[in-house]
Amino acid sequence: MFDPNARYSVNVNLNYNIMPFSRPGKSLCESRLALVTTGGVHLPEQPRFDIDDPSGDCSYREIPTDAYALTWTHAYYAPDRGADLDSVLPLWTFRGLVAEGVVGELGPRHFSFMGAIHEPEPLVEGTAPEVAGKLAEDGVDAVLLTPS
Repeated sequence: MFDPNARYSVNVNLNYNIMPFSRPGKSLCESRLALVTTGGVHLPEQPRFDIDDPSGDCSYREIPTDAYALTWTHAYYAPDRGADLDSVLPLWTFRGLVAEGVVGELGPRHFSFMGAIHEPEPLVEGTAPEVAGKLAEDGVDAVLLTPS
């Protein structure tokens, strides 16, 4: 059981010399964008996120750009109570921005993680680099992270 009063620490060695800041090479209206959320969004036919795992579920779900039927599994959201899914994964908003020419295009897929990960080592060492590789394969120029 998760103890909210317990102290947690994570020792993550971030080498900022590997990832220096750099200005985008093209404007947003010429860029391919992908969305990444920690809102637990998934397709109805995909497995739900494990909200009972005391360490946190470090898995992810791929969301195709053309998906319209979405749901979410999250310990702190109740999708049946009228919560706005587009505020967690703004896929509909960004489709509109593409139509208006503000954003060049969307990548073929987007990614959803579960928030409330209390032991992030599997995420940092495994699933996050895997998703970063898939974003690179998709030729994504920029990623919008929408934390939940």
